[in-house]
Amino acid sequence: MKVSTMKIIFMGTPEFAAESLEKLYSVGHDIVGVFTQPDRPRNRGMKTTFSPVKQIALMNNTPIYQPISLKDDEIVSVVKRLQCDLIVVVAYGKKIPSDILNIPSLGCINIHASILPNYRGASPIQHAIINGDTETGVTSQYMSEEIDAGEILLIKKTPIGDDETSTDLFSRLSTLGAELLIETISAIEAKTVIPTLQNDDDVTYAPLLTKDMSPIDWSKTAHEIRCMVRGLQPWPTATTIIDEKTVKTFSVDVTNNMTSLLPGSIVSHGEHGIEVACSDGSIIIKELQAPGGKRMSAADFLKGNPLSTKHLY
Repeated sequence: MKVSTMKIIFMGTPEFAAESLEKLYSVGHDIVGVFTQPDRPRNRGMKTTFSPVKQIALMNNTPIYQPISLKDDEIVSVVKRLQCDLIVVVAYGKKIPSDILNIPSLGCINIHASILPNYRGASPIQHAIINGDTETGVTSQYMSEEIDAGEILLIKKTPIGDDETSTDLFSRLSTLGAELLIETISAIEAKTVIPTLQNDDDVTYAPLLTKDMSPIDWSKTAHEIRCMVRGLQPWPTATTIIDEKTVKTFSVDVTNNMTSLLPGSIVSHGEHGIEVACSDGSIIIKELQAPGGKRMSAADFLKGNPLSTKHLY
């Protein structure tokens, strides 16, 4: 797609945003500044590392700004001095105040990983899988003071695979979002896009995930449990208690077996995994991770951890 150069400020932080920034560079836009979250300790060693967006900006010699807050007169002055045509926001992680939203001549746009107005908020990808949705997508929108409530510009939809985890879907939607971003900028430039107000009656929310969501409720259906396990990856991960140990659960299969056992009861275990009763049948835990251990198949786990319990919690 042929794209004319536009002066853009990019605001984003994680890997999901990095792909959009790379796409902007690749088509020749002039990225006059990149805003990203301050450097923080990450991963097990808690070593201070740069965000994926900062790494891309460094490779392209772009000025980088990492303010603790955007509600600062100096930051507003910086944005004005950069004289951008457009601000692009992708998973930045900070609210953009109106003083900044009103600066660029062509406005401020955002790429959101859902089909708005569904799943406004921080965790749209995970909630779509947890709730058993079969379709999701990415939306470009003009930004407003209310988070994810701006006028819709363009939408790209995609089915959610039966086995797809949040990790898988993050990767696909980051690519789809980058493509949508370039299409949206071109449409804004050509004045071919008609902004559409969101219907407040259709709004749903996707709040931040918490560790409180991790324990598997075995009284739910097999389908609900499987969606939960897929949706809570890579964090906080679904968990269950096996022999008084909280075990992370990464993969489960739904069976066609019916059982009279109470939900949470172990139906069988062995090379096939650990079959557990739920409200409408059973599921088989295929992959898990014990505290301090490595992620492994349930069959391998059983070889070193003979079960002494008949029930999971």
